[in-house]
Amino acid sequence: MTIEEVFRDKSIKAKGKVAMIAEWLLQRELPLDELMGFAERQKAIDKATCIEAIEYATKKDPSISDDYLMAYVIKTLADDEPRVKWESAKVIGNIVQYYPEQIGAAIDALLLNIPGGGTVVRWAGAYALAEILKLATDHNKLLVPKVKELCEREEDNGVRNKYLAAFKKLKI
Repeated sequence: MTIEEVFRDKSIKAKGKVAMIAEWLLQRELPLDELMGFAERQKAIDKATCIEAIEYATKKDPSISDDYLMAYVIKTLADDEPRVKWESAKVIGNIVQYYPEQIGAAIDALLLNIPGGGTVVRWAGAYALAEILKLATDHNKLLVPKVKELCEREEDNGVRNKYLAAFKKLKI
């Protein structure tokens, strides 16, 4: 079965598509660049499903990622579709430790994405920023005050707790 066939098959629900594609990624049966190229040609809902499969796979095995994936998910944070944004942020959180040269770009894109986003977008952004904070890089000099400000303004406890957990780990 090809990616195209998976998306044409209406008997496969979204979660089934995610699980199937993620398994292909994990088994190295589907190259990441092929999936990303496919995702770019899809409508927002299917693009989000592709990125969710990447998120699922990188959560299990971040070593399937590469520089191109990191650049791709940073770029897709600017997408109009909220689900694309939150799945992209979660991928960043899963793999950012492997791409230190792209941390600055990820931070910039995440900070643009969080204010005004819905709760799930903010939670996913908080997850990614917390993972970046935990790396304790030089970026933290500028990031800690910005995240403290986001944390103070955040009304949702789940989102706020993502930031607080990172601060606790860093003993801030």
